[in-house]
Amino acid sequence: MSKENYDAKEAVLEALSMDQVKAPTMPTDVYFQEAEDQYIWVEEDKEALIARGLDWERFVTNLPIRTGAARHAQSLWISERYGQEEAAKEWKTIAPAAYELRNDLLADLRFAYRKREDLLSRVRAIADGSGDADMIQDLSDISALGKANPDELLQINFDMTQLDSITQQADELAILRAKANGATLDNTKAKNMRDRAFTHLKEAMDEIRDTGKYVFRKDPERYKGYISRYKRR
Repeated sequence: MSKENYDAKEAVLEALSMDQVKAPTMPTDVYFQEAEDQYIWVEEDKEALIARGLDWERFVTNLPIRTGAARHAQSLWISERYGQEEAAKEWKTIAPAAYELRNDLLADLRFAYRKREDLLSRVRAIADGSGDADMIQDLSDISALGKANPDELLQINFDMTQLDSITQQADELAILRAKANGATLDNTKAKNMRDRAFTHLKEAMDEIRDTGKYVFRKDPERYKGYISRYKRR
């Protein structure tokens, strides 16, 4: 049901302006449960709340849909984030070997082209720079340079099949690195939609609770049902 709620609310969530969107300030699972509890609690006070201006259809009747949409958006983000975190772990595991391969290949090229200043200058240009993106590009450039100038490499018995394999490896590394980057940037569409869904849910919760706290400000037994149990701790 949460997916259907999310689909029903997707256009509304996307229409929210960025200055309206807020990230959760408490554990989302706790907030979602409070929203579900609030929906049950508020029913007894329907007439009193409507009398003080609460838009029942917009904020109360719609509350389970907002909650379901937020739950699904949270699940989508967690699923994507898990994939990103796994990619980040995998990158940390394989990156050292990729750097070592790049350095070994550069050594091969320097030796093979040691009598060709024109090619050596290109090897130096490839070796210049640092960082993950540069390393990945270096592998691709090494492959292109080696394929265009094979004679010297063949003379040192260089395994020319490596030039094809490192092209594929560079592509795979680029994809993995891009996915891993998401784990640190944390600005994916999934997170953005999670924050939008939370904001939309919070709008209803705030209206219900603000009205309830006003109406029952002198009735402690009903008033307590409009306060976050999490924040009372």
